[in-house]
Amino acid sequence: MKKLKHYTPGGRRLTVEFLVEVHDSRATYALKSTVRQAIEAVLDHEDFEPDTTVSVTLTDDRHIRQINRMYRKTDRATDVLSFPMYERGEAFTAKERPVLLGDLVLSLDTTGRQADQLGHGFLREAAFLVIHGMLHLLGYDHETSPEDEEEMCRRQREIVAMLQLP
Repeated sequence: MKKLKHYTPGGRRLTVEFLVEVHDSRATYALKSTVRQAIEAVLDHEDFEPDTTVSVTLTDDRHIRQINRMYRKTDRATDVLSFPMYERGEAFTAKERPVLLGDLVLSLDTTGRQADQLGHGFLREAAFLVIHGMLHLLGYDHETSPEDEEEMCRRQREIVAMLQLP
């Protein structure tokens, strides 16, 4: 597993642990850098200050479908899965350092397909999906109520705007 460490201006250390499960030409340094920037933007937007570790698995539709079936009882591929270590709000008060927020699993196949369908770049779509997944790791959930869905969508829009993605 490859670790990418980054120190933010405020002093928070962010460690992103990457696991690349597939041989895919899209699993580049540029992708990993974009993922790290998206994670950092979410943490900044949410004023999350502690040293933090996030695990990111880059995979394909076949593998993410297996994971989705195993953990969510949904037998289909999806774009991103999030496995938080904390319930909503608990990560902000966690005593451990660094705070292990949880795991993100990103399907490069679905990311590419969605980018094509939406008419924007692969890296922009990957950043959006990581933002979405990170909000789940911090306890937000768009599936609990229409109000929660709107709150999460608003946060996603604000963070995408912060990153100035094409």
